[in-house]
Amino acid sequence: MDLYRAAGVLRRLSMGEVQATRVFLANLDQWVETQKTVLASMLKVEEQLKEADRLELILATRMAFRHMIRTLEAFDRWLQDPFIVGHMPREMLEEVQRRAWELLKQLLELDIEHTSQFRDYFAKLAKEGKLNPLLAAQRGEERRMPGVF
Repeated sequence: MDLYRAAGVLRRLSMGEVQATRVFLANLDQWVETQKTVLASMLKVEEQLKEADRLELILATRMAFRHMIRTLEAFDRWLQDPFIVGHMPREMLEEVQRRAWELLKQLLELDIEHTSQFRDYFAKLAKEGKLNPLLAAQRGEERRMPGVF
């Protein structure tokens, strides 16, 4: 291959890299905008939840869980990508690790508190004979651990 052709190949490679970089940055921009839209929607609905009924509270909580799972899965894929972590400064990795651990701590504290409170409430209902017999019969012994069906 002569020098002229080699320069053309290099120019095409570098144009390909430029295009790939643009696409990658556009994808990042789109993700950030989507997350901002979800955040804005969440903040808008948050005030309305003060007057929500039980079903609306359940639906809002499940929507939050679904979006957290989606975001956590994306974060996990992000941190598995050698291209990403190979270019990410240590300080950013430290910040993500620190905040992820703080979120996990808060989630575990919420789970412990909520499950303990519900356990006590459920025991009180059972002791008073106030369990819904249709729901209680449906569950029976099949449910041994919270969250496991």
